[in-house]
Amino acid sequence: MVKPRRISDFKPTFTNLAQTSHYQLIFGGLPLGVRQHLNVRGVDYRFMTETTGLLCSSAVIPGSTLADTKVIGNYQGVIENMTHARIFPDIALEFYVDSEYKIMKFFEHYIEFVAGGSREDQSQEDYYHQMEYPSDYKMYQAKLLKFDRDYKNEIQFNFFGMYPYQIANIPIKYENSNILKMTVQFHIDRYSSGRSSSYDRYRRRNNNKVSTAKPEGAAPAEVDFNSSVNINEMSQYVDSSTFDSIDANTFS
Repeated sequence: MVKPRRISDFKPTFTNLAQTSHYQLIFGGLPLGVRQHLNVRGVDYRFMTETTGLLCSSAVIPGSTLADTKVIGNYQGVIENMTHARIFPDIALEFYVDSEYKIMKFFEHYIEFVAGGSREDQSQEDYYHQMEYPSDYKMYQAKLLKFDRDYKNEIQFNFFGMYPYQIANIPIKYENSNILKMTVQFHIDRYSSGRSSSYDRYRRRNNNKVSTAKPEGAAPAEVDFNSSVNINEMSQYVDSSTFDSIDANTFS
């Protein structure tokens, strides 16, 4: 017979829940053509990569769906579900609009770049759109970092093939003036969860892995004896017997 547990046993779990606030959005990996197109329109690179994320007032943690099909066995009376694809839905992000309207220029001209154009002057009657190649406008280093209030725990989502495709209408009016916001829809090809830098992959802690073991075949790390050294950290790369041969005359 299962013995009922006391409420005090569950209290630590329910007093340490994650909050919806505390996150950071970073638009990284913007293609060169997009950066140049935005830069000549007054949107500098620092604003693209840093300020846009700070102005994000509402974000979503992405989700995904497994598409499946039903397989019916002949004369067996058994129906099985089998997956054949993973689907990544669009995401919507909301932004505060700064007084210089740079955030609006960022997305307006980003989409303008994707659609291309037959000429610079869009007022011409014979103007038409020429779509750019996907590799010229998709971001591959955009990420959403969700962390806790104590900044000790985090989870990271990395977006691949991300780009804006829709700017929602923004209502404006004279009465009851409020802070102006804009909502932008994004397509993504896929996403991954966990850290994704080359250093994290080297330390085997990417993709939410917890191991920090030294990758097989990697060269030992160089030690700077003029700086403080963490012996526990260094012991991953240098066998403890190495220090047995070191005496007072070694560094004289």
